[in-house]
Amino acid sequence: MTTTAPDPALSYYTLGEEIHDTKAPGGPIEKKWPTRQFEAKLVNPANRRKLTVIIVGTGLAGGAAAASLGEAGYHVINFCYQDSPRRAHSIAAQGGINAAKNYKNDNDSVQRLFYDTVKGGDYRARETNVYRLAEVSASIIDQCVAQGVPFAREYGGLLDTRSFGGVQVQRTFYARGQTGQQLLIGAYQALERQVNAGTVEMHTRHEMVELIVHDGRARGVVTRDMVTGAVEAWLADAVVLATGGYGNVFFLSTNAMGCNVTATWRAHRKGAYFGNPCFTQIHPTCIPVHGDTQSKLTLMSESLRNDGRIWVPKRAEDAEKDPRQIPEQDRDYYLERIYPAFGNLVPRDIASRQAKNMCDEGRGVGPEVTEVTQEGESRQRRRGVYLDFSDAIDRLGKKAVEAKYGNLFDMYEQITGENPYEVPMRIYPAVHYTMGGLWVDYDLSSSIPGLYVCGEANFSDHGANRLGASALMQGLADGYFVLPNTINDYLSGAPFEKLDERTPAVAEALSSATGRIDKLMGIKGNRSVDSFHKELGSIMWEYCGMERTEAGLQKAIELIRELRSEYWSNVKVTGAAEDFNQALEKAGRVADFMELAELMCIDALHRRESCGGHFRRESQTEDGEALRDDEHFAYVAAWEFTGDGQKPTLHKEPLEYHFIELKQRSYK
Repeated sequence: MTTTAPDPALSYYTLGEEIHDTKAPGGPIEKKWPTRQFEAKLVNPANRRKLTVIIVGTGLAGGAAAASLGEAGYHVINFCYQDSPRRAHSIAAQGGINAAKNYKNDNDSVQRLFYDTVKGGDYRARETNVYRLAEVSASIIDQCVAQGVPFAREYGGLLDTRSFGGVQVQRTFYARGQTGQQLLIGAYQALERQVNAGTVEMHTRHEMVELIVHDGRARGVVTRDMVTGAVEAWLADAVVLATGGYGNVFFLSTNAMGCNVTATWRAHRKGAYFGNPCFTQIHPTCIPVHGDTQSKLTLMSESLRNDGRIWVPKRAEDAEKDPRQIPEQDRDYYLERIYPAFGNLVPRDIASRQAKNMCDEGRGVGPEVTEVTQEGESRQRRRGVYLDFSDAIDRLGKKAVEAKYGNLFDMYEQITGENPYEVPMRIYPAVHYTMGGLWVDYDLSSSIPGLYVCGEANFSDHGANRLGASALMQGLADGYFVLPNTINDYLSGAPFEKLDERTPAVAEALSSATGRIDKLMGIKGNRSVDSFHKELGSIMWEYCGMERTEAGLQKAIELIRELRSEYWSNVKVTGAAEDFNQALEKAGRVADFMELAELMCIDALHRRESCGGHFRRESQTEDGEALRDDEHFAYVAAWEFTGDGQKPTLHKEPLEYHFIELKQRSYK
């Protein structure tokens, strides 16, 4: 495929210099990480306690990093906006964590996990980072078992594994449907041990609202105490952001209600590049939207696709029937039909897109909903497909299915009022994970020296689509094994200049934070924050969701700009700034979502190809699969903020594949 037409997005951005130095050493890929570990400078143990590291976030990446750096002897200041580190969104992960241990003797390996991850991300991930992730994956399981994480075990006592989408081996370790919760408790215990030892200073109910950059280095953060409203500056030798993803830009998502982009967006505005913002993941197994007043969606674990079969009626007129009354010959197990090699375990982006296709054909199930097409037309559609366990129950017995998935089945019944042991689940795709995030190099350092980014908050490992059970793997890999090795290289140059609140950079950050709060409180408009957020989410879902077009994205950019203009003149924030005020918290977050949303659409508009979760209608194969354009778009899009009202600058990091063949992705 050759792109010859002028880029329609060029009116929205400018081009900057390419990025070529990612700090990854040369040589064979299996020697890069050991080489980097050896070449990185060290900090004398006696000097570590003199150095301070701020870590924002207490999920798997943040909690693991804080525990590890505290254990190493650094003084760590850890922040989270929840009332306990245990309420980080990592706790919501259900299905499992990947690791290349080959316990099933099914020919798994580090090389295969590496290959599956790059292929699953549709060849838009950086080879070096992904190989390292696969390398350290086995150590994560050992670490967690040592912490007492109760992974499922086989009859003989060995750790059990199961399959997840996009692979043909069983490498996913799990703790029933509560894997994230159990892993987070393990990290939390390690973190609290360091709190008790005095190496980690914990501050809950504190939200980061600004980054402090002095002399080109990240030197601290400004936080707002969410109970008292106090705005404070905190100073350190380095800052680590482990604040998760930005899926709530769509309003409805599987994310916790509090998940937001503010920490990373404030860093972006201070100079940190934002990588691939349009790469967002739609998860195929979510409980469908059930009403206009809904504020959150619920995920059903991808692990259910091990034993559940996905289907729709072959005839649209059967959509209203009880699914148990539709005979086998009238059912279309479409994933098994289209992708015989992988069946129901195709990657998430493919499963989601095919579910949408079935519903667009009029064969969806569940209640009819009104939707608006990208052409502005209104239509009625049923937005749901069946996830059916009747075959598994017949084959394994109800008790065996209950042992594997019982808590997930209970959750589904509590939400929908339907018993999935008797009636097939209804599912539909929903916004889940964000592959984009702050750009980082091989060391997890952003483009601002001293600012490191871990877990979902960075862009580094998943390309254009994340394989299931890899989020927990990346978070713990970054926190336990990567960052503690690479941040030493930077901190070996410390101590840096001492700062206080009179330092211009600190005073400016404090003034910026308080000025923004005062501005939001002073608007006194007529519309609630949530009404703006909901409208923004609708724009993003319709024009920058599962399917994107040139005209739709251009329209979305203009709609977002109009909405943002109204926001800053007509939003109503109730309460007082110097107090517990959730309306004010949301107002700041939605303001950042407005700016992020525009950049996401510009990024999606400029990338005139389809890859993974980024599907441009204009770029698809004859059978409707994503069609990449490797000649023109085999790069990371790293965006630089240039000022309010100014065009962002695009820096391209070319993606070179030396150890994996670059080819069209196929799961058939």
